[in-house]
Amino acid sequence: MTAVRCIDLCKTYRQGDEDIKALDHVSIEIDQGGFVCLSAPSGGGKTTLLNAIGGLDKPDSGEIYIAGQRIDNLSKGELAELRLRQIGFVFQAFNLIPVLTARENVEFVMQVQGVAASERQKRAVEILEEVGLAGLDDRRPSDMSGGQQQRVAVARAIVSRPALVLADEPTANLDSKTSDGLMELFRALNDHHNTTFVIATHDKRVMSYAKRLVRMLDGRIVEDIEQDAA
Repeated sequence: MTAVRCIDLCKTYRQGDEDIKALDHVSIEIDQGGFVCLSAPSGGGKTTLLNAIGGLDKPDSGEIYIAGQRIDNLSKGELAELRLRQIGFVFQAFNLIPVLTARENVEFVMQVQGVAASERQKRAVEILEEVGLAGLDDRRPSDMSGGQQQRVAVARAIVSRPALVLADEPTANLDSKTSDGLMELFRALNDHHNTTFVIATHDKRVMSYAKRLVRMLDGRIVEDIEQDAA
């Protein structure tokens, strides 16, 4: 089954007096259960492509399909529902709610989904244990290390078992040991739950975990290779 299909995506931004092609006729297919890294120098197009796949940014032209459903022509409300039900996001800035505990942060998405309080609390505690944060349920982000906060963000992204997880530079604020731990967690979720991961990064350590490496330059895909992951 195809998890993601992009056909001839184009996206241009205006920067001063210059038009910047963030996506220049990009086409890519990613199978369900894929573990893909998008690699590019700054401005190469990887984040724009990731945001387009997640419905956070619309291409100027082209088509995007998630699990067979075309999404580039959906309304804002329809895209929000798609993201809520089918896609998990992990950002480098964590984006945790500071006044909430780790468990409450993880519960937040399920609360919006309408999951009963007892069920979402149970699932939040279980997923925090799965990501290595057992016993830290009641800590707020300010009382956690960067690595622990990122794991809370991952728990929030995956607690509803989305078929697709999109991660933008997820190790940017982490040391090498914590980065390795996070990538091993991603790979375990990929291997055990068949979750599709698409990760935008310029970190070579992260790339080493990928089953497929897609290199971009100036908004184009210049290399797409299968590789033996770490």
